[in-house]
Amino acid sequence: MAARDMQKARERFLVDHDVENSVREPIAYSWQRSKMLKIRPDQLELPFVREPDPDSPLVTAAAPVLQQLAEGLADEPVSVILTSADGVVLTRIASSHRLNRTLDQVNLAPGYSYSEEFVGTNGIGTALETRQPTLVRGAEHYADCLGGLACAGVPITHPVSGALVGALDLTGWVEDGGPLLITLAKSATAQIEGRLLAQSSAEQIALLNAYLKACRRSPQSGVLALGDDVVLLNRRLRLALDAQDQAALLAHAVDLSYEAAANRHIVVLPSGQTARLSSVDDFGFGARSKMAMFHVHFLDIPAPSTVSAIERSSTLPGITGRSASWRISCQHIARCTREQQWVTVSGEPGSGRAAVLKAAASEYIPGPTRVFSAPELANNSTELQSLEQELEQERFSVILRDIDLIAEPYQRTIADLIQGREHTGWIGATIGSADHSTDVDALVLPHFSHTVPVPALRHRIEDLHDLVPLLLRQLGRGAELTLSPAAMRQLSKYNWPGNVAQLRQILQQVVHRQRSGVIGVEQLPAVCRALSRHTLTQIEALERDAIVRSLEEHHGNKKSAATALGLSRATIYRKIKEFGIDV
Repeated sequence: MAARDMQKARERFLVDHDVENSVREPIAYSWQRSKMLKIRPDQLELPFVREPDPDSPLVTAAAPVLQQLAEGLADEPVSVILTSADGVVLTRIASSHRLNRTLDQVNLAPGYSYSEEFVGTNGIGTALETRQPTLVRGAEHYADCLGGLACAGVPITHPVSGALVGALDLTGWVEDGGPLLITLAKSATAQIEGRLLAQSSAEQIALLNAYLKACRRSPQSGVLALGDDVVLLNRRLRLALDAQDQAALLAHAVDLSYEAAANRHIVVLPSGQTARLSSVDDFGFGARSKMAMFHVHFLDIPAPSTVSAIERSSTLPGITGRSASWRISCQHIARCTREQQWVTVSGEPGSGRAAVLKAAASEYIPGPTRVFSAPELANNSTELQSLEQELEQERFSVILRDIDLIAEPYQRTIADLIQGREHTGWIGATIGSADHSTDVDALVLPHFSHTVPVPALRHRIEDLHDLVPLLLRQLGRGAELTLSPAAMRQLSKYNWPGNVAQLRQILQQVVHRQRSGVIGVEQLPAVCRALSRHTLTQIEALERDAIVRSLEEHHGNKKSAATALGLSRATIYRKIKEFGIDV
């Protein structure tokens, strides 16, 4: 199509919203997406997103390829551009001063995003949106200021994971740009992807070497190593754990690999076995590696077969759950309480630590139990005086919550108050499951004879079948309210970062809107219908909720929902997959 005819077709689209048949289909669709995104064709307003990371795996892999390509184009007015998956320019190389000045004027420069949501139709953004090689010339661009350029963009996908990692773009003057640019970009992209593969292979080899070294050093210890596509368990773990325990251990390890500060972690496996995971921090990988390795030690805590018949048959009031790991933890806490042994319960916030202690105290400790929140003790001198008075009572019963969250001076005060009182009353305490300060280890915990870990809800997801009915009865105050099988399946897919406390909050929202009958998937809050591996930022959570609401309002029609939100159909499909939305 001639340049003048393309210009007329673009003007007609902008005025009448009609696309002529002569306009290439990828360009026509991109124009429509740009219009729905409310891109201004007459004024380009680009945000500076972030400083590029020169040491990222993509930049490292692409650097020699880009340099070789730029050297080959040194006599041509063509710029070689590398971007991230969200369109942020990472690298730009061009020998033409005139072209560089033009690219600076339109902010096609490092740190700025050229995704379609900011620029409209262009070689970079459209290639990323469609995941197809894309040539955009002259008036095919949505923005007026790009009409003098030709852009050939090719998406870069990781050869191992298949994830979109960026784009390579060749940009020059419109009169010089043509199919040759897209051919060169494709060839260079293939080389970059090959280097990404070699880079991944090198890291996997490093992981294997570190794993073998750890196995040789600690033959009696369990060793677990994991990378993007690699999981390694030594013979000790394979023989000690059945398939269900192995899967649970791996899930714990994946969780810990996202927590930079977590060096030790105690977990209760589905069979009831208890293990301590100790991360290996330095085993030769670069800072950008997404790999982790752990030593696994099994702790001497009674297994299901050693639990007495009385313990197996007894249940704590108000406490429910069918998973072996949860039952073993509860039984151990109950036994300590019944025998008046001081016990700390470790676990994630909201996992039921204090609830189990309260239930055990009400079942086995005569008289009332006082509960003190350690952070309140640190901020209220009256609370400290109340604790001191309580400890002076004969056969006192006290629960201290979150004692690992307060500073050393207050921990020292609490340690002084409880010292020497081990045989005059009972104390239960809760601490976090992640690494805590050495102060609590040195000052407070030595007074407790047992520490019992409780599993996070995501590691005992089968307990939802018992927890949900119990919580609905409590929150509904006897109202007939049940969960549909589909809604229960949806809750089972969620990873529950806030544990049982979050489950209670979510069911409270449901009960507030529906007092009786069967709760369907559509009555669940948006957070339960979006399953994302990483923790969402506040903005991402708002975006997720808006998409869920729009899908509900349009009865699951993704095209209509996208139009209502001003998104392209490709964008909403990508967001649905990214957030794990199931509506």
